[in-house]
Amino acid sequence: MESLFILIPIALVFVVIAVKAFFWSVKSGQFDDLDTEAKRILFDNEPKKNKKMQDHPQQQNQPEYKE
Repeated sequence: MESLFILIPIALVFVVIAVKAFFWSVKSGQFDDLDTEAKRILFDNEPKKNKKMQDHPQQQNQPEYKE
């Protein structure tokens, strides 16, 4: 029973901090546009350009032997 005198005020402090953090995040615009940020991670900024085979020199598939 005595532990409740300590745990209840600590729990109330945590609730007050959580409520203040929630209202601060709403006020600062954290929840304004949820869809754009969720879709932005799926797409690259610029599409990657594929290099053609002609851009690279011809490679041999045989190892070089040194005597």
